[in-house]
Amino acid sequence: MRGIYGNPFRPVMFSPAWRTDTAVSLARGMYESRDFSAMPILADALQDTGCDNDDIRKHCRGSNQVHVRGCWVVDVVLRRE
Repeated sequence: MRGIYGNPFRPVMFSPAWRTDTAVSLARGMYESRDFSAMPILADALQDTGCDNDDIRKHCRGSNQVHVRGCWVVDVVLRRE
């Protein structure tokens, strides 16, 4: 459930500066294709913009994470919150 909703006890503050064309393009591609294999690349793109949020980066890079439509990180990048 946290893969979809995140951690309700630690809400994530997402800076609009992290929502670059690259991050949005990656997130949109994953959302539309339902192929979330680019999540580590999204983590890198967000980190390149200055994203220092460990919850976001760990979620994107976690090998044990299952990503589906509704993934909270993809949704926040796409403003589907």
